[in-house]
Amino acid sequence: MGWEAVRAWEAMHGVDLPEPYRSFVAEVANGSVLGPPDDSGLLPLGELPDYWPYGHRDIATPFPLTEAWFWEDDPRDATEVEELRKAVYRKGSVVLGESSGPVYWLLIVSGPQRGRVWAVSEVGALPFSGVADVEEAGVAFDEWVRRWHEAPDSWLMY
Repeated sequence: MGWEAVRAWEAMHGVDLPEPYRSFVAEVANGSVLGPPDDSGLLPLGELPDYWPYGHRDIATPFPLTEAWFWEDDPRDATEVEELRKAVYRKGSVVLGESSGPVYWLLIVSGPQRGRVWAVSEVGALPFSGVADVEEAGVAFDEWVRRWHEAPDSWLMY
């Protein structure tokens, strides 16, 4: 994409992309059909999957979660749950891609989870760890790619 285009995109959206994703998009590739996730590859910066459930994006507003949340089990009022669910899809992230399910892969770009990759599906959202029973949930972009590369058939464990 080049540094000038990355800086222009950041200025337009009011965020600084986290490293190493920022350098990757500027110097290596702005999306790729190869690599995680397998279904659609790595999306170009700012693009959304074909079936993205909520179109409007406000990535400068902080991502609303700091820990896993399964909305289908949430006892709160349905309207309150739906508003928070929309915020998970709309705020504080760029979409890296999509896997079967669908599972959407988000890189958090604003808020306390900045720099971490999250998985969002029809039942909830959680920080990606890539291995079962790990205490530290949520990894950065480079670790997300590394874990996919090392075990592409089993990397979907969160």
